[in-house]
Amino acid sequence: MAAAARARVAHLLRQLQRAACQCPTHSHTYSQAPGFAPSGKTTDYAFEMAVSNIRYGAGVTKEVGMDLKNMGAKNVCLMTDKNLSQLPPVQMVMDSLVKNGINFKVYDNVRVEPTDRSFMEAIEFVKRGAFDAYVAVGGGSTMDTCKAANLYASSPHSDFLDYVNAPIGKGKPVSVPLKPLIAVPTTSGTGSETTGVAIFDYEHLKVKTGIASRAIKPTLGLIDPMHTLHMPDQVVANSGFDVLCHALESYTALPYHMRSPCPSNPITRPAYQGSNPISDIWAVHALRIVAKYLKRAVRNPDDLEARSNMHLASAFAGIGFGNAGVHLCHGMSYPISGLVKTYKAKDYNVDHPLVPHGLSVVLTSPAVFTFTAQMSPERHLETAEILGREKLKRKRHYALLAPAVGRGYFREGADTRTARIPDAGPILADTLRKFLFDLDVDDGLAAIGYSRADIPALVKGTLPQERVTKLAPRPQSEEDLSDLFEASMKLY
Repeated sequence: MAAAARARVAHLLRQLQRAACQCPTHSHTYSQAPGFAPSGKTTDYAFEMAVSNIRYGAGVTKEVGMDLKNMGAKNVCLMTDKNLSQLPPVQMVMDSLVKNGINFKVYDNVRVEPTDRSFMEAIEFVKRGAFDAYVAVGGGSTMDTCKAANLYASSPHSDFLDYVNAPIGKGKPVSVPLKPLIAVPTTSGTGSETTGVAIFDYEHLKVKTGIASRAIKPTLGLIDPMHTLHMPDQVVANSGFDVLCHALESYTALPYHMRSPCPSNPITRPAYQGSNPISDIWAVHALRIVAKYLKRAVRNPDDLEARSNMHLASAFAGIGFGNAGVHLCHGMSYPISGLVKTYKAKDYNVDHPLVPHGLSVVLTSPAVFTFTAQMSPERHLETAEILGREKLKRKRHYALLAPAVGRGYFREGADTRTARIPDAGPILADTLRKFLFDLDVDDGLAAIGYSRADIPALVKGTLPQERVTKLAPRPQSEEDLSDLFEASMKLY
């Protein structure tokens, strides 16, 4: 039965290849005339890959002191949050610094889901400290805060909004040299150890925005799977949803050669460039790992194989989206997080309402990919096949997935044996819903405190996120965004 289901999806993919429109948008190919000159082009003609150096291995954290010594660091800022400061990952870093004679000061006031205010508090601390290197130990919040602190300490006369993404900030290119930064991720989600992106809540507008520049990416990421054993199950799940959406969004993003404008100078080429052949490889590989290991990593905290693989998947997806970008799930997630009312997620020890980033991203994913699928149906169907494959391997899950993938997309009263290319979006959406249901994810935006009355504010908060929303393969109006939020109110 599983073999028949896979054969059916393979047949659909062959149909797509034969029947799909061959224009660049729909075919999602990257062929261009070699040597085409940039002059006069309105869309880009090149893409660039930038990624931090990465070192992976159980116990590799103990090398951090030697790395800093090799760099000649004399005065180091160790940045983390108050919860993590009491846990083994930070102690392991401090032991290595002491052993190697590295002078350091600890900043442990990082806010989970940072704000412009918490960024500026960290910036003031590092400006006073005159540090010559940084170590960030934690999740994306810590790594992003440390990136921002390093940037503004290296450019002390800049206003805060100078480097913040337009249209909220000025989006100036970073031209100043930064100090070395070693990232030690303790969660498996953001991939921030690989990227030049730092995200925060801009409190004045109640939306998330960020800083995006290859110049702020860490010098080195130390990926130590032993740290993942300290993560509670809901942190594992929500971090994993971020990996999932990083992979899905970067793989389905507007192709790089259709992004506009074409930069007049390489320094202005954005970090988020659109899908490209190299990012595609990392995105698909990360997605396969998520399909195989995320549920295991959530359900068994001692499953080192699963948690180690999710730690790698986070970095792999980071390499992909850090150069391709994300689109609507992330663009819409920023007001979902920023406008949070009273919701506090399980397993997060914080003193403020919090919708974890990965949760805010994944709740809109079924609606988003239903909307975008018409632009690259073959990619949407391929990702549904990848996510569904592990279910097909398990007989007890086959009954759930077979309607969607094995015999065509299931709809009440429809002939499920006659799946059509236009069903690619609903197929992926249905596969995602089943994936989220299996992990007990909240039943849509309504379950985390939103109602239809909030939709205008959610749309308003999405509109400034052009850096990512313009990478969606399908343009969207305010009415489209409103419909997507409404469709995300309930998942199941």
